[in-house]
Amino acid sequence: MYPRVTVGDGARIGAFAIIGEPPRGKQPGEIETHIGARAVIRSHTVVYAGNRIGDDFQTGHGALVREDNHIGNNVSIGSHSIVEHHVQIGDGVRIHSNVFVPEFSVLEADCWLGPNVVVTNALYPRSKNVKENLRGATIKRGAKIGANVTLLPGIVVGENALVGAGAVVVHDVPAGAVVVGNPARVVKRIAEIEAYR
Repeated sequence: MYPRVTVGDGARIGAFAIIGEPPRGKQPGEIETHIGARAVIRSHTVVYAGNRIGDDFQTGHGALVREDNHIGNNVSIGSHSIVEHHVQIGDGVRIHSNVFVPEFSVLEADCWLGPNVVVTNALYPRSKNVKENLRGATIKRGAKIGANVTLLPGIVVGENALVGAGAVVVHDVPAGAVVVGNPARVVKRIAEIEAYR
């Protein structure tokens, strides 16, 4: 654990976890890091400096959380998932294993990302000024993203929407819609699914 890291009461930190890793160009302890009460940070997880993380946070094994994120209460990040820097994650978000969440993404409260979801933020990788034009996805409150989904840069997935497994989302998803396929298309409303009534 690096200097200027505070961890709330009741936290459990596994073997070989690193908390407060300084980002490039910063010295150890230069940026404060805060993790709330009752965190469970499993082995080989790395949490960079500058994160503000709420209570009841947990990771699987080998998760990576880069710097300067705001993460709410009761958030779970699965094994081998990566959350890049300057990401906002609301309360109750579930990120399963092997998920990639890039810079400038917004995950609102209670959204759910299944295994192997890939969120992208560079419309034209390696193009001129690409760094100045990065736009992560916005996943609205209660939206559910199925396994192996790819979201293109800047996509907005509406509240309580459902993105079916393996979909490639190239356009915004309306609130309450169910989308599937490549490219993803609306096939029904979530209200039509008995399991969600």
